[in-house]
Amino acid sequence: MSKRILVVDDAVFMRMMLKDILEKNGFEIAGEAANGLEAIEVYKETKPDLVTMDVTMPEMDGLDALKEIKKFDPTAKIIMCSAMGQQGMVMDAIKAGARDFIVKPFNGDRVVEALNKVLG
Repeated sequence: MSKRILVVDDAVFMRMMLKDILEKNGFEIAGEAANGLEAIEVYKETKPDLVTMDVTMPEMDGLDALKEIKKFDPTAKIIMCSAMGQQGMVMDAIKAGARDFIVKPFNGDRVVEALNKVLG
């Protein structure tokens, strides 16, 4: 059975790119969210196998959403996505429970490698 992924990013273009990479590699899209608040709602509704979470978003950023999802589901598998140069945030995300980190612009092989590693 294909793994279900929740794609969270405020940029529609980034969500489309990521969904394209995931679907081409046999993953199923469980849902999408454009900010942290939506991410928490959609996570609770869809219970995905994994979340790709943008760091910088309006309403609620990825780090706060990560913490909230982890409170709701301590076993949640979340991979953070961000542009270059946000290493401080990366460390905070890892400390808060993120399993991996993907840098934008997305490299298809790196994305798939990260997901497969986290999903075991």
